[in-house]
Amino acid sequence: MPAPYRADHVGSLKRSLQLIQAHQAHDQGTLADEALRALEDGEIAAAIRMQEEVGIDVLSDGELRRGGWTGDFVFAVDGFERGEAPVKLHWANRPTDPRQTPPAWIIAKPLTQRTRFTKKEADFLKSHADRPWKITLPAASYLVARGWKPGVSDKVYPDRAAALAAVAAILRAEIEALIAEGVNYVQIDNPHYPDYLMENVQAQWRDLGIEPSQALAEDIAADNATVAGLRRGDVAVAMHFCRGNGGSALWHSEGSYEPIAEQCFGGLDYDRFLLEYDTERAGGFEPLRFVPKRKIAVLGLVSTKVGSLESADQIRRRLDEAARFAPLESLALSPQCGFSSTLLGNDVDPDQQRRKLALVVEVARKVWGNA
Repeated sequence: MPAPYRADHVGSLKRSLQLIQAHQAHDQGTLADEALRALEDGEIAAAIRMQEEVGIDVLSDGELRRGGWTGDFVFAVDGFERGEAPVKLHWANRPTDPRQTPPAWIIAKPLTQRTRFTKKEADFLKSHADRPWKITLPAASYLVARGWKPGVSDKVYPDRAAALAAVAAILRAEIEALIAEGVNYVQIDNPHYPDYLMENVQAQWRDLGIEPSQALAEDIAADNATVAGLRRGDVAVAMHFCRGNGGSALWHSEGSYEPIAEQCFGGLDYDRFLLEYDTERAGGFEPLRFVPKRKIAVLGLVSTKVGSLESADQIRRRLDEAARFAPLESLALSPQCGFSSTLLGNDVDPDQQRRKLALVVEVARKVWGNA
């Protein structure tokens, strides 16, 4: 049975300006692999120490080796090509800096994994962390929702479900390897289920010949196939429902989880659901009634988009409100998303980041003790 990890966090942490510039130089071919790796190692070691000092229950490497939250998946797997996204997301306050929004990667050829895409992250965490650690991976449903383009992808796979199955198989193999390497917690990110709350996105899918109700069922099946048959034991398997985190003012999905809650919370074979609840855009806590027993809803009540620190009393009141629909033993606490889903990250400085993680720990200990 996985630990409850009451004081959780989504994973990404702020990069220093030096590391941002190093990633840019490496991308331009002016910085060697070894120099970038050495800088990453130093910053990740410092990030681990910070998390240990704050007392967060599960550690990450801050995703500091990545240029963005998806990591190296599309570079470790042949078959993706850059192109125009088949569906346009309507970002609030969309930035002019393209580094804050990820490029579109289209499925254009059969997907074949060339190399592992999280091994160096896992190896470093395993040798440097003194408590449970997590690795994050993009969801199959995300990669296909953003990468399935009629007229291109259907020349490779007969239908969307077949593409989903191919991506899920690659992710499952990666997770199986991580479990063998000692990972304590695997987090699947941004399955795009909140997109199903947005009528403008559903209309675009219908224009592409994709029926949203069928697509939702296919996505759940693929995200389940990603973790099917694994010897999970005490390894926690979680899913983070993201609503857009390209920068401090950015988001692309809003509305209550209600329309998707029963199908997603009840149908997904995951131990934990990390849910964004930092603003009124997410609606109320009523959908938590669909979270099955023995599963945990991790409530993202602390914002990573703003530097101002929330009130511990206010967070406790919100947890009490949530407990009207799901028992406290089925809840945990985290920030709503990562602090740096993109290379540049949110407008939060390292001290503010630390204070927010410390606040999560403080409230979690008061509510659940050290469980």
